Amino acid sequence: MLEEITVRDFALIDNISLQFSPGFNILTGETGAGKSLLIGAISFLLGAKSDAALIREGADECVVTGSFDIAGTPPATDWLAERGIEADESRIVIRRAYKSGGRGFIYIQGQAVSRSDLLSLTALLVDIHGQHEHQNLLLTENHRILLDRFAGIEERLDSYAQTYRQLHSLREEREKAEAEMRQRHLEADFLRFQVQEITAAKLKSDEKEELETEENVLTQHEKLFASVEMAYAGLSFSGDGAASSLRKAKTALEMASSIDPRLMDQAKRLTDAFYEVDDLADSIRSYRDSLSFDPLRLEWIETRLAEIHRLEKKYAASVPEILERAENNKTKLIASENWEEDRAKMDAQIETLQEELASRGMEISIARTKASSHLAAAIESILRTMGMPNTGFLVSVTPRRNESGNAVFGPNGCDEVEFLISPNPGSPTRPLARIASGGELSRVALAVKTVLSGLDNVETLIFDEIDTGIGGEAAASVGRHLRELGKTRQVLCITHLASIASMASSHFRVEKEVSGASTLTRIAYLAGKERTAEIARMLAGDQEGETSLAHAAELLRKNSLTASSPVTGRSHG
Repeated sequence: MLEEITVRDFALIDNISLQFSPGFNILTGETGAGKSLLIGAISFLLGAKSDAALIREGADECVVTGSFDIAGTPPATDWLAERGIEADESRIVIRRAYKSGGRGFIYIQGQAVSRSDLLSLTALLVDIHGQHEHQNLLLTENHRILLDRFAGIEERLDSYAQTYRQLHSLREEREKAEAEMRQRHLEADFLRFQVQEITAAKLKSDEKEELETEENVLTQHEKLFASVEMAYAGLSFSGDGAASSLRKAKTALEMASSIDPRLMDQAKRLTDAFYEVDDLADSIRSYRDSLSFDPLRLEWIETRLAEIHRLEKKYAASVPEILERAENNKTKLIASENWEEDRAKMDAQIETLQEELASRGMEISIARTKASSHLAAAIESILRTMGMPNTGFLVSVTPRRNESGNAVFGPNGCDEVEFLISPNPGSPTRPLARIASGGELSRVALAVKTVLSGLDNVETLIFDEIDTGIGGEAAASVGRHLRELGKTRQVLCITHLASIASMASSHFRVEKEVSGASTLTRIAYLAGKERTAEIARMLAGDQEGETSLAHAAELLRKNSLTASSPVTGRSHG
């Protein structure tokens, strides 16, 4: 329940603080006084989109703070617990601000949250019925949504929708695979030729690099042999070769170290160097002796490299990529050959999902049909209390069928749902959009809202000018209904009608105040003579005339709803 709201620098409101009571709270005032501004401020607090236009001219930011009692809303308590937010003795404070620079912030119990989080919480606390919301009843798609909510089948519908999406996805996958297979069948010969050509070449991943190295050796054989021969001569034992010089030096240093042991380490290192050079000379000689020029081998290598270059130019930039292409083509050919088997499996899956969808869809349809009569009866019952005693209301549930007479299942089932109304006895039922007046639509919307409000734990219902298009006894009936609704819910309502306002348990008046160049909205709690004067104004436009005041007092007495103990500190401006 919304206990208190503070609004600062919001549109024409500079600073107000209101305390709302349980039961039926009413807001009245002249047209244009700014009654809907308060509803706008509440909507902003609950998570409506923000805009710089909301900030009062001359201010840097607008701030709205609300205090809620959530003792009677277990889902809200669970929501907070899941996020580690603690209520203060079943009360929470929500604060939201928006700055002129475009930045905003939202706090729940002092903890910063996102707008999506705010919306998910406040949807559990408050339900706003805007002054134009009854127009949504003219959209038949909303009729299905309302019926499903009343029937309590939303979870079943979610499961159905999931199956529908799976079926739709599988059908798309099959169509795509079918198209791909048709194309692969056309390309099969070409793919098979590529595989055969690449396979016949017997390529190896590192073959090209090895052949290019060998080709380089053969084409420069003479230069290579001469260089190796020169290196060997420089290391060998013949002439002035390094091995010969090292042997002499080794012998001399060994003799010196036998005289002076301090040369033992140098002698050992020189011995190691001698054997290393000796071994190196040996390996170079072996390499030199292995060198031979084979013109036939060179010709074969050049032919092989030319073939590899041809395949690279034709298929890919490297041998590994060519081999990968061949493997991919093989996979495509195998898939093409196995398509009939795969298609049969997909068709079986599709058939299974179709049967599951049809089964769930028919269960939903049966539940809708069963609930439709109960919803219609509940709405009719409420309409009788709001000045429409002879109105017939019907919730039509008609399965969609194709030319063969089979049910057609869409994302929300197979039914067309529509609200129909017969305003007079004997009149046929017709769509709301074709027969209902604005006042009738308002009352039907209120009846629907009332029926559905009993299905959840939302404790606060807000009606912005629900009295549009009605008057007289119809208005009095709506007022009585709102009063009854206020016995189990907190109701906040804007009205222009005295017959409705006189039934409220708490009454607020909204006024526009012009001070110099500024226009501000003020809101005051009314009781006693002030409330009688406001009811008189609403009745006859006269707050001081004896006749209008007497009429207002009688209306309040008749409804027996004048507040017995006004709450102090309810508002200030």
